[in-house]
Order: sequence, then C-alpha cells, then structure tokens
Amino acid sequence: MITDRETIMAIVDNDCLTESDVAVLLEGDGFFRFQKAVELYQQELVKKIVFSGNIVDKDYGSYPFEEVKPYILEHGVPECDLIHEDKSKQTKQQAQEVVKMALENGWKKLALVASHEHQYRAYLTFLREVLDTNSGLILYNAPVRNLNWFIDSGWGTRFDRLSAEFDRIEKYSEMGHLATAKEVVEYQKWKESLL
Repeated sequence: MITDRETIMAIVDNDCLTESDVAVLLEGDGFFRFQKAVELYQQELVKKIVFSGNIVDKDYGSYPFEEVKPYILEHGVPECDLIHEDKSKQTKQQAQEVVKMALENGWKKLALVASHEHQYRAYLTFLREVLDTNSGLILYNAPVRNLNWFIDSGWGTRFDRLSAEFDRIEKYSEMGHLATAKEVVEYQKWKESLL
C-alpha cells in the first residue's frame, strides 16, 4: 500500500508542467532558486516571474529581493516581467498573497519554484489556498533540480532540512494549513483532464 507521503512525493516530483502565466519563485535557499525561474522564462514556459517573500535572514538563506533581482535581470529577464510580492513572511502568507495577485491579474496557471526539499510543503500550502479560495487556478510544480543534499551552504544541509520539512508538514497538516493526499490526487486528476 502506498502511503500518503509517497503519493504526494510522486505527484509533486513528476508533475506535467505546461506553459504558465507566471513562475512563483519562493524566496529562500540563498541564490539557488532563481535560476530555475529564469530557465522557465527563457524557455517561454512563463511570461513573468513573481519573487514571493519579504524575509531577510541570511543565516537561514533568505536573501532580500534587491540582492537576488540583479542576477535575474542579468539573465535576460526584463524588469517589467519581474514582480516582487513583498507582504509575506512565511509560506502560508506567500500562498495567500500570490493567489490574490493571480486573481487580480487574471493569471490562470502558476509554476511553483522552490528547492526540492521545500517543494512538497510549498505545494501542499499553495494547493490548500487554491482549493479554499475555489479559484480554479492551475498549480504546477517546478522544483529546482540537481542541488546537493549534503553540502552545507551556510544554513544547514538540504538533507537536514528535509527532516524539518516533513516535521512541518505533519504540524501544518494537523492545523489544516495543507492540502491532503486525497486532495492532491483529485486535483492532479482534474489538472491532467485539462491537458
């Protein structure tokens, strides 16, 4: 029997990304995430990049937008296609603010970009908001790949952070902040029926 965790991991890791309105680049993990959002933009899979978050804690890998922005611009993303969602201080708030922005701007499809160890919780958090708002948004997973698990980038190894991510998944699931495995499966079926 497949566990809920295995189900979620399989679906999140193997999503069918298609052309989307924006890449939602979640702040965090230093400078390791922005390149994935830029790659999606360069491949014309997204029209804009939304940098989501306003936390500054370099000891935890949270660099301010103003320090990440020049790297994104250097890679050919024009400033008019780069948006900073600057109200959120944690993942649940990021989901709330980005979904609100999507509804205000008429965006229908979002490609969620986080580091591979954070993608599971991020997706479950964003999916909870998509479902709770009955927004009809299509949320795709676009995790950053090829990141080292056991090299400490200054805020711990990704392997160490993975355990903490699953602890948070348990905690926030109990609080009702995350989509359930059943909801993930039903949403994925619906999403694939649109392809």
